[in-house]
Amino acid sequence: MTEGTDMKRILCFGDSLTWGFDPAKRSRLDEDSRWPCVMQKILGDGYKVIEEGQNGRTIATEDPAEGEKNGLAYIGPCLESHTPLDYVIIMLGSNDCKRKFSYSSMDIAGEMQIMLEKIQAYNRFRCNDGFKVILVSPPHIADSIKDSWLGDSFGFENSVKLSKELAPWYKQLSDMYGCIFVDAAEHVKVSDADGVHMDGDAQKKLGKVLADAVLKA
Repeated sequence: MTEGTDMKRILCFGDSLTWGFDPAKRSRLDEDSRWPCVMQKILGDGYKVIEEGQNGRTIATEDPAEGEKNGLAYIGPCLESHTPLDYVIIMLGSNDCKRKFSYSSMDIAGEMQIMLEKIQAYNRFRCNDGFKVILVSPPHIADSIKDSWLGDSFGFENSVKLSKELAPWYKQLSDMYGCIFVDAAEHVKVSDADGVHMDGDAQKKLGKVLADAVLKA
């Protein structure tokens, strides 16, 4: 595919839900299943979809146990690297529900507010408001987390509660910062294989939902 001057460029910035972590095989889903790739197929040659998912990525928190996962620290270089852009899709927050961070949903929303301020400042002052931001509240962590290999890390039931509280905060932030809001939990569920990640079918469905959001933007 050759990029033309009229090609729309979409940056998909997220964690393992964007990277395409397979909850059953604990590997990466293929390109036919990952939601950014599904978006690409739906939108066609007039668009370039850029995958920027990282396993374990947080919104703005350092995680010494897992390495360089701070999304806020990387979003600036990432935007510069991929500019020009027409859309930036942000889906983060699941990893911030982990027990070791001891956050409330309001804390997580506060992190996201700082990230949106950074993104929109770059958009305004470096890109002349050239791209639209789509903020996605991630799918809810499932009750099956209590029996998952990830359960201890996420703090079991409390992570489920936190994940369910994010959408109203994200909607409020979207209104404040001029973002398009999508609540992924209204459309897809995570797999009970680990209680955190989407299987291929859910990834494909989310890809269709977000492609539609782009087309309607």
